Amino acid sequence: MSDEFKGKSGKVKVMFVRGEEGNDKRGHNPRTGKGGRPAPSAGGERRGGGPRGERKPRGDDRSSASPWKTVSRAPSDDRPAAPDHGGISGKSYVDPEQIRRQRQEETRVYGENACQALWASRPECIVRAWFIQSVTPRFREALKYLAANRKAYHVVDDAELTKASGTEHHGGVCFLIKKRNGTLVHEWIATANETDCVLALEDIGNPHNLGGIMRSCAHFGAKGVLVNDASLLESGAAVRTAEGGAEHVKAITADSFVDGLNAFRKAGYTIVTTSSHQGVPLARAELPKKMVLVLGQESDGLSDSAFQQGDLSLSIEGTGCVESLNVSVATGILLAEWWRQNH
Repeated sequence: MSDEFKGKSGKVKVMFVRGEEGNDKRGHNPRTGKGGRPAPSAGGERRGGGPRGERKPRGDDRSSASPWKTVSRAPSDDRPAAPDHGGISGKSYVDPEQIRRQRQEETRVYGENACQALWASRPECIVRAWFIQSVTPRFREALKYLAANRKAYHVVDDAELTKASGTEHHGGVCFLIKKRNGTLVHEWIATANETDCVLALEDIGNPHNLGGIMRSCAHFGAKGVLVNDASLLESGAAVRTAEGGAEHVKAITADSFVDGLNAFRKAGYTIVTTSSHQGVPLARAELPKKMVLVLGQESDGLSDSAFQQGDLSLSIEGTGCVESLNVSVATGILLAEWWRQNH
């Protein structure tokens, strides 16, 4: 049905009222999809091709009719597949194995004296740094260096620095650094002076003892330490305890601990072992200018194989009230006597 009425212009306007299905006077526009519905095809099928009453998913009609189709193809053999970024787009791919190796080559050093000494001796090894505000005036030159060389540094609060360093005893500063590689025995021997004292540490892994030993070494001029694992001397706790002494000591490595002692003996060094119960009392011993001072764990002492390498055995006399001295304390006493006799 239709009605008509006149507008202000006097023209007649016609309105169509939709009636029952199929009586829509407007034609279906195939371009816009608007207008009346097309008549069903013969056989009772709808436009989608399926039987009447069966609804076809919406996406099928459009994808079949649209010229802008997206076709998924399997990657060809001659074209490498794109790396998986874990669902994060816009990120460059980083090899996890490379990250693992990089982390093994780095360590954290903390403590103000330790970081000041490291900054003064090898600033190029610093990768990243963290500071609390109160220490930044004392690291002014280090901050300038880091900024000039595009090395990241952060001024953080105490809680953040505790997270970065892994300890509450950070001293207000922490450096992420590249580890030093150990010096091989034959390389050390080739450049050694006529007066040289080397420490050989068998199975001493406590970082606080190692830090105390390195501090005594720096004070009394023992510049090399033979160890099985050079990274022990790069431990953050050991370096902090050394209070800057770690920068004056280098790790020496060999195929084995005993092989290292044999190499030093062949080069003219005297191998000096220590014992709590036997040996020449330190006060009556004559210490050579070139020697390797061998020290072991406090609980077990030196192994039989290492003790048998000794050319001279020393003991430190005392009251006998305790079984033995702390290994770092004993090292300081022995090195002090070597320094007194040879310097």
